[in-house]
Amino acid sequence: MIRTLPILLLAALTACSKEEQLSVTDAYVRFSPVRENPSAAYFTIHGGPQDVSLIGVSTEVAIRSEMHESMAGMNGMAGMKPVTNVQVPAGSEVKFEPGGKHVMLWNINPGIKPPKRITLTFSFSNGERIQADAPLVAAGQEPPKGS
Repeated sequence: MIRTLPILLLAALTACSKEEQLSVTDAYVRFSPVRENPSAAYFTIHGGPQDVSLIGVSTEVAIRSEMHESMAGMNGMAGMKPVTNVQVPAGSEVKFEPGGKHVMLWNINPGIKPPKRITLTFSFSNGERIQADAPLVAAGQEPPKGS
């Protein structure tokens, strides 16, 4: 028992000092059944040990993708504006969700429909690229929990 105690203490200290890693979770795409209308991607970014910016999101199955942010416009009309980058402070959580930040995906390959999944590639200012698997969710369907 006495010999195993130092090993257990070392393992506990190693677990406590583990740095958070930049990651993406809960990705899904609200699929537009009309090919000319864009679909929208939503996800959560978990900041790593340093501040970074998300500078792009892409997929091989859409012709074009753009980051946008929804906002209240004049006379209470909702609108959205394109954004070129999104700050991800170290250790923080940044959500892309309906009514807020999102990624518009234009002209998804017509052979890809719900319940299929697509791969999203996230590009960050530090050169890191992360891929996440995202299910296509049909209109009226609940988004997945904790994907």
